[in-house]
Amino acid sequence: MKNMSLTKNPMPTLALDLRVTTFDEVALGYTPEVAMDEARRCLSCKNKPCVSGCPVGIRIPDFIAKVAEGDFEGAYNIIYENSSLPAVCGRVCPQESQCEAKCVRAIKGESVAIGRLERFVADYHNTSATAPMTPKEKTGHKVAVVGAGPAGLACAGDLAKEGHEVSVFEALHKGGGVLTYGIPEFRLPKSIVEREIHNLEQMGVKMYTNVVIGKTFTVDDLLNNGYDAIFLGTGAGLPSFLGIEGESLCGVYSANEYLTRSNLAKAYLKNATTPIMKSEKVVVVGGGNVAMDAARTARRLGASVTVVYRRSMEELPARREEVEHAIEEGIEFALLTNPTAILGYTAENAPSPDKVGFVRAIRLVRMELGEPDASGRRRPVEVADSDFILECDTVIISIGTTPNPLIRTTTEGLATNRRGCLVVEEESGKTTRDAVFAGGDAVTGAATVISAMGAGKRSAKAIHEYLLSLN
Repeated sequence: MKNMSLTKNPMPTLALDLRVTTFDEVALGYTPEVAMDEARRCLSCKNKPCVSGCPVGIRIPDFIAKVAEGDFEGAYNIIYENSSLPAVCGRVCPQESQCEAKCVRAIKGESVAIGRLERFVADYHNTSATAPMTPKEKTGHKVAVVGAGPAGLACAGDLAKEGHEVSVFEALHKGGGVLTYGIPEFRLPKSIVEREIHNLEQMGVKMYTNVVIGKTFTVDDLLNNGYDAIFLGTGAGLPSFLGIEGESLCGVYSANEYLTRSNLAKAYLKNATTPIMKSEKVVVVGGGNVAMDAARTARRLGASVTVVYRRSMEELPARREEVEHAIEEGIEFALLTNPTAILGYTAENAPSPDKVGFVRAIRLVRMELGEPDASGRRRPVEVADSDFILECDTVIISIGTTPNPLIRTTTEGLATNRRGCLVVEEESGKTTRDAVFAGGDAVTGAATVISAMGAGKRSAKAIHEYLLSLN
């Protein structure tokens, strides 16, 4: 029997009084009974509009129908046809602006909780299944995937399914890319990422860490040493800054550095070899998901936190769920404000000599929304004579990232645009170099996990066709 409730089954969460004292996951997941009840809210529409909102094309009504029947492993097999990282996507994808935005149930109520169901199915499989997925017969072709982030892992998974020999080269000491160094434990437990990577290794994917392509080896070295094709999924890890006074002071971090120290280096532990400031008052500049991650991390490290964003709450680009959790956890929002300078202690005003050169405050100016800009959002305009000072000891800048220039500066013939992103054919991800493909943030600039996965899958299809043409 269909469940015609207008609202989703709520997601159980960690008790509020515990959240800021631990990095444990906040969202706890559905039980089998709740998952089946939520699945029965799906109307099984004939035209399946939700599928058109999924960047990787998961057969959403089909897997949900399996959940409704209690066939959770059957549901997983359907998801896995199109997604190599379902436990990740079920947690971090912006479903509310993608598949769930297309759901017919959202016309008069809330959409089916597609993301929560995907997460449930993946978690059920990862705790219950024993046999790895079986790839096709080996083709004899070798592919090098550069970067073990969402784009690279998705590409590697699809190519391995086709029977190709795939090697993934990762610069850091752990795979996962932004899933490991960027997204905090309380949103995406690292055990989940490790399990998804393990699933790929079970299919024959070889993972090599601490290998910096452009330094350890070049793209040409790979092509000259037996690899028939290369996929570049190196992401966009180079942080952008504001270009204002004081950004070189001690206590100013990019969000990438702050999150990497916390997530990958576990800098919050007493015996950590990579330090992180034990801050009292933190200001996070930016309004995206990375800004929310940095703010919520700082809150768990004991600081009071203020998010500074130059537009209003309606324009805030972060996921609603992350913003709601941030507010619940006591994070303040200084909206319609923008930084003009970061102020530091000098020899004249420092309370002690060891504070010289450290952050003491940030100068902000109030903004108002004017006419829409090229993005369609109303352009923020400074309000005259509205400067004010906000005391803080740490400033985290989270205003976007761009691709690292290492690959393009060590590889001849790779075209890039003015932002340093690789230029590729849209449908295939083929670069201007023969046998070299690319996708994800290295091509688009900073975007979502699922869009990077979609790009990795498109390139995997094109690489597979290219390899078949070599036979």
